[in-house]
Amino acid sequence: MSSIAPTTTPQEQALLTAARRGDEGAFGRLVEPRRGELHAHCYRMLGSTQDAEDALQEALIRAWRGLPRFEGRSSLRSWLYTIATNASLNLIARRPKRVLPMDYGPGADPHESPGEPVVESVWVEPYPDEQLGVADGYFAPEARYEQRESVELAFVAALQHLAPQQRAVLILREVLGFSAKEVAEALDTTVPGVNSALQRARKTIDDKLPEQSQQATLRTIDDGELREIVERYMEAMEQGNVEAMVGMLTEDATWSMPPLPRWYRGHEAIVGFLENFPFTVRWKHVPAHANGQVAVGCYAWDEDVLTLRDRKIAEVTAFIDADLFASFGLPAQLPE
Repeated sequence: MSSIAPTTTPQEQALLTAARRGDEGAFGRLVEPRRGELHAHCYRMLGSTQDAEDALQEALIRAWRGLPRFEGRSSLRSWLYTIATNASLNLIARRPKRVLPMDYGPGADPHESPGEPVVESVWVEPYPDEQLGVADGYFAPEARYEQRESVELAFVAALQHLAPQQRAVLILREVLGFSAKEVAEALDTTVPGVNSALQRARKTIDDKLPEQSQQATLRTIDDGELREIVERYMEAMEQGNVEAMVGMLTEDATWSMPPLPRWYRGHEAIVGFLENFPFTVRWKHVPAHANGQVAVGCYAWDEDVLTLRDRKIAEVTAFIDADLFASFGLPAQLPE
């Protein structure tokens, strides 16, 4: 594949020559500039930061071992994407499908507790895009989705509904901008096969995505307004102010809490849930970012990723996992 970078630069060529002679340091310097984008690619494929790390490590091991076979007919970057894609496909075959609670079962009664965590890792996980360097804009002129748009929760969750081959085709074509011929070579299939898979994948994705992406929504809100929305959300949570919280939610808003399976839709259900559960606890919040969206780190429970629509909150996805905080540059504890 060669759409992203058609040639290997002289500096890359020098490092490549050294790496082929067994210089692991040269190999590290060769792949380090691409680590962030490759990690994001594996995350899109797998819906999990940990699975993405596993796939990336496997891909880098394969690349190191396969250097003698790299002939330079494509760019080094595109060769690495081919290896990372196939490493992700192998991992998909061994691990359960990732979903959000809304895909796992129906909405819960507001008086029902959120339930016990599902032991098996089945949840889409949040992604520290700013920590890992997901850039603004499109990856290539031929891409259909922006880089940050392609790691939004709704987009990543929709990807997990695709068959693995369709998922790989859509990401390589629509996010990374590779040609059908290049994708066919990477996946060891045919151009008609790629085009057919892409057509089916587009239909599924378009049916599952909201009308407007978070990137498009955020562009309609200036920085001051956005800070105010986040501050009002944090204040309402910390004060247990039901009226203020409801005023911030769309009528059809949802509230979910992976890895807990239950979720709630609409004002009545969310109010009942808040009064019976979260608002019985004291909270402190810190602004954050995840999946190209606004988020808050919540102490002492979880991290909430907010999905906005017309300056109101349409979804709160509260990831209940204190181990996530370090990935987002948040402290494990706040001072008293």
